Amino acid sequence: MSRQALVGNVSAMLADAGFAVSDRIAVRPKSFDLAARRGEDVLLVKVLSNVDAFDAATGAEMRRLGHYLNATPMVVSLRTRDEDLKPGVVYFRHGVPAISPDTAVDMFVEGVPPLIYAAPGGLYVNIDGEVLADAREERDWSLGQLASELGVSRRTVSKYEDGMNASVEVAARLEEVFDQPLASPVDVLDGGEDVRDADPEPDEAPEPDPSDEPVVSVLTKVGYTVHPTQRAPFKAVSEDEDPADSLLTGHSEFTRTAEKRARIMSSVGEITRTRSVYVVDDARRENVDGTALIEREELAGVEDADDLRDLIYGRVDREPESA
Repeated sequence: MSRQALVGNVSAMLADAGFAVSDRIAVRPKSFDLAARRGEDVLLVKVLSNVDAFDAATGAEMRRLGHYLNATPMVVSLRTRDEDLKPGVVYFRHGVPAISPDTAVDMFVEGVPPLIYAAPGGLYVNIDGEVLADAREERDWSLGQLASELGVSRRTVSKYEDGMNASVEVAARLEEVFDQPLASPVDVLDGGEDVRDADPEPDEAPEPDPSDEPVVSVLTKVGYTVHPTQRAPFKAVSEDEDPADSLLTGHSEFTRTAEKRARIMSSVGEITRTRSVYVVDDARRENVDGTALIEREELAGVEDADDLRDLIYGRVDREPESA
């Protein structure tokens, strides 16, 4: 299956699951392919045929964007190396959870979360230590008795009850012994932080491109915290104290490519509930599908955040003009 077809399938699956889904990010560079929202759950989804193509720089940017936009970064992929990603298993690449399309269908359409995650050494399950301890005590078994039943040390059983995760084989044996489920689902929508190894925090956001520094300077002056990007379809996420006033920000000459980016920014902004603004030399129109177009000279004259908001709202709180 081509990657384009795979992106289309993932988009359709999310829509079937009740998500509002953005347009496909059809420009380069792109750290993610789709944004999606269902209620308060927001996803930034990268779709790859082989998850090993997901590099550290993209992982770091997706994690930063997840923080700025209150979203979960996620990879949906078919395989790793020479084998398919296993259904019901969560993998991790550079701190970002990665799942197969089948796992995504189970989780989002069927409401069945994954129970298994991959980590160095094999496949593991998050054991609910309190449930395990209660089950053992109800049977009136000592730690040593359960350890003998499992073929592990008493100390290991104690660690399971304290929250240490177990291999799939041990988890299956525990559930067989007590005839009840003991595993906790992997919380993918929280980034899998309950089970993934502690990855280092991603590096600070990159410095802005020199051509964007005048735009960044104005936004910073009026009170925004500007986070430049390198691989997103927008140049920066500009955060305000009120999240509703945060901005996806672009800047370039107003070309066909810029217009395409502005449309994508509007689509992503609808999903993330974020305004979008594109700074150009010559606007020629007021907005592109809800992304405000502001000329660089206009922006230079902005004195405070209220001025900027009024400028943006005046451009988009009306029907978009045709080209």
